[in-house]
Amino acid sequence: MTPIYFFLILINTLILVSGQFLWKYGMQHSTGGFQSFLGVVRLFLSPHVLSGLAMYGVATVLWLFILSRVPLSLAYPIQSLAYIFAAVGAYYVFHEPLSAAKIAGCVLILAGVTLIGWKG
Repeated sequence: MTPIYFFLILINTLILVSGQFLWKYGMQHSTGGFQSFLGVVRLFLSPHVLSGLAMYGVATVLWLFILSRVPLSLAYPIQSLAYIFAAVGAYYVFHEPLSAAKIAGCVLILAGVTLIGWKG
């Protein structure tokens, strides 16, 4: 796999994580989201949730391009870096705890991705 495809997978992963962050932020700032059908509609029409959905749409198109060029057995494990980006990002953005167990899990994910990507 060429470095450009690895870079595209990382960009795709960052777009997906950013979409999740927008959803999380939107949920934190919503009022009555799941209390009624109208609340759910309002939630889905909120700027943060819509932006997150748009990012997922862009990420899906990019992912389809990636899959047309990179074996799934290589691309998908690299995308698991999203767990690391989300854990670290949530620590800084949402002030969620980053425990020793989470850090160890992230290190194991990184080791697995490295092993898979090393020899392809």
